Amino acid sequence: MNKIKITAAAVGVIILAGTGWFYKRADGKEAPAYRTATIQRGSVKSTVSATGTLSAVQTIQVGTQVSGQIAVIHADYNDHVKKGQLLARIDPTLQNQAVEEAQAQLERAHATMEQAQSDYARSKQLFDAKVITASEFSTVQSNFAVQKANVKSALIALERARQNLRYTDIYAPIDGVIVERNVDVGQTVAANFSAPQLFLIAKDLSDMQILASVDESDISAIRTGQPVEFTVQAYPNQTFAGTVQKVRLQSKTQDNVVNYTAVVGVKNTTGKLLPGMTATVQFLTGVAENVLVVPNAALRIRPTPAMLAQARTDDQRAGSAILWTLDDKGMLEPVRVRTGLSDGRNTAVEGAKLAEGTKVVIGVLDAGGTTSSDESSSRNPFQSPRTGTRPQAGAGG
Repeated sequence: MNKIKITAAAVGVIILAGTGWFYKRADGKEAPAYRTATIQRGSVKSTVSATGTLSAVQTIQVGTQVSGQIAVIHADYNDHVKKGQLLARIDPTLQNQAVEEAQAQLERAHATMEQAQSDYARSKQLFDAKVITASEFSTVQSNFAVQKANVKSALIALERARQNLRYTDIYAPIDGVIVERNVDVGQTVAANFSAPQLFLIAKDLSDMQILASVDESDISAIRTGQPVEFTVQAYPNQTFAGTVQKVRLQSKTQDNVVNYTAVVGVKNTTGKLLPGMTATVQFLTGVAENVLVVPNAALRIRPTPAMLAQARTDDQRAGSAILWTLDDKGMLEPVRVRTGLSDGRNTAVEGAKLAEGTKVVIGVLDAGGTTSSDESSSRNPFQSPRTGTRPQAGAGG
């Protein structure tokens, strides 16, 4: 959902200025009391809120292509490793035996081929002398070709066995940090169908990313390069910054709600951010600088009939609203304004009769003691509704 942030200075002044209660009297009876705030000049930021998870930009799952028992582990959680560094070793006994067997198969194939080659040379002479038939020579020739192919096959099997032996040493494929270790010494790993994960290495935790889930109703406001602010539960009083890198086209539907993933790039130079942290993200979608700002309660007043009578004579235009102001003499006057960015608490406004410091009504207390406003939170809990100054009766009173 969309939210707006107003500068702390402006908010503070508005809150302090909205502590006055005003009363009027007409025909000797106590009229409604008005709670007011002061129009201030400040900045308003429009944001889209989302949540996401921090992760490394690149992670590599380190597995094994051979089965066996873990003999040695040289790396643990949080260790910084270099590309090519030995991380673990699988017991190479079976692989050594496979190499020796493949070597023996190669020697056997060589011996068989040499015998076939000798038979071929002798049969060639006999065939040339027309001692044996062409069919007999063809059989000898074919057997020689088969034995040569067997030697090649044995060579490939030997190289495969040697490669499997090399696979018993597990090396780091990149520079990074060990964020997961999934095996212990003595544990047996099986690589029959898929390579089991032994380690998870994050390439560089100084550059991280947030995969933020954004509602489909807000995704149109998210753009590449947009600035982002976010907080994490570990540091609730600190705000971190980031930038939108991309919006993934693939959607995800959960509980009939469609969300899209926005990838936010984050600099983690301090190292405070860790993989897996939950981030509350604010995408900055709009900024209004140096504008007049009023509490939203001022735009949601439920006016009295006399106040409405004044408003009917005022021009009504799309995208506009009425503010009820009090002049220096305490006279109540409706002012038509054009509204800008808002978050449900504060709104940027424009109007010909508006000025910084103008008092606006943010609550009407009727005779029954109830506040006539759509936002009960606009009442000031620190001030009695029976204190303050009393404006003179005027138009709209």
